[in-house]
Amino acid sequence: MATPLLFCALAGLISERSGVIDIGLEGKMLLAAFAAASAGVATGSLVLALFVALIVALAASWLHGFACVTHRGDQVVSGVAINIIALGITSVLGSAWYEMGGQTPPVSDTVRLVALWPNLSDSVGGILGDGLLGHNALVYLAFALVPAVWWLIWRTRFGLRLRAVGENPDMVEAAGVSVRTMRYMALTLNGILCGLAGAYLVLAQSASFVPNMTAGRGYMALAAMIFGKWHPVGALWACLLFGFLDAVAIRLQGVPLPVVGEVPVQAIQVLPYVMTVVLLAGFIGKAVAPKALGKPYTKERV
Repeated sequence: MATPLLFCALAGLISERSGVIDIGLEGKMLLAAFAAASAGVATGSLVLALFVALIVALAASWLHGFACVTHRGDQVVSGVAINIIALGITSVLGSAWYEMGGQTPPVSDTVRLVALWPNLSDSVGGILGDGLLGHNALVYLAFALVPAVWWLIWRTRFGLRLRAVGENPDMVEAAGVSVRTMRYMALTLNGILCGLAGAYLVLAQSASFVPNMTAGRGYMALAAMIFGKWHPVGALWACLLFGFLDAVAIRLQGVPLPVVGEVPVQAIQVLPYVMTVVLLAGFIGKAVAPKALGKPYTKERV
């Protein structure tokens, strides 16, 4: 349950380290999920479904860059616009193409992501088999990206420049590095990760696209990134917490509890969202964002 959140949180981290606020994580993930489902239904190919999802999310990320990097528009407004467009266009196209109320037909089993070691998982079982070895490739990729993103941002020249762009873009431009190029490179990585997050929802969790199936996960990822203080490891722990609450909400549905009895489904499903609000209310004031975050950069002309 934490996998799509982790992809999105890392996407937002890279973007915001370059100084670009990304409220549009939700919309990019939703567009990628619809693209993966549509391509999977049309072609029956897992590779093409993933590829189309990445391209669509990347296009949305570049659109965000075109609005707020090239034309120096308001980054929050641009992100919200992407979310609204994604919610509307996926419902409209889904209804027009499939006539199922915005939902797509289920993708075939050949398109679905399966566990890498299903036989080993069945034979071992328990925490080792089901908990550690019973997952698909994207789950392990998401967790592997945590140290990879840490190394990229804190141990490479690219990462140094990326962080500098988010802190002091004038200094970076004076050193001969293009702020616009660096921010577009960050948004490119951002789009790829959002595409993986959206594709995971259809290819691993649900077999078909449902309108608004992201259900606020993009905002949860944003909260996880802030709670993690714009650091990959901190974001990982926050995503695991949200994923745990999602899993608890699924397991507790219809299960009677001591003293209180059966808890209403709505009360259980709201747990991750309540935790999102609590984390933002309790930690957003303590987390120090990059200094140039949300500030459009204008190159000084001599």
